[in-house]
Amino acid sequence: MALTREEREQFLAQPHIAALAVDAEDGRAPLTVPIWYQYAPGGDVWIMTGRDSRKNRLIGTAGRFSLLVDVLEPTIRYVSVEGPVLDTAPATIERLRELSARYLPADKVDGYVDFAWKNHGEQVVVRMRPERWVSSDLGSL
Repeated sequence: MALTREEREQFLAQPHIAALAVDAEDGRAPLTVPIWYQYAPGGDVWIMTGRDSRKNRLIGTAGRFSLLVDVLEPTIRYVSVEGPVLDTAPATIERLRELSARYLPADKVDGYVDFAWKNHGEQVVVRMRPERWVSSDLGSL
């Protein structure tokens, strides 16, 4: 059964690991990689990635990307969202902290943020406006 708008937005707002997909070069399948993301119901989705990464280059060329999140317990449920890139901006340590706090235990955030800020190279924040949704709750097996 398809999820209602409220159900799919609430599901996407949870801290799942997403699979990001974006068109790739001619002769290549779409790039699909796991990624952390941020979303609040009714808002835009944002991700953080390396400024010089293949992922960022492909997103810039395509002008859009999609995210897929799913769970298998307690029910088989997924939400896929696709839309245009609204903007790309340099990452800030505050955005890195926000994203890290979504996924890591509170006592691990500061250490991770310090390490990532010093070692991951220049990062960017890419915002996407959810335009197309596909969702389902298949129940439990």
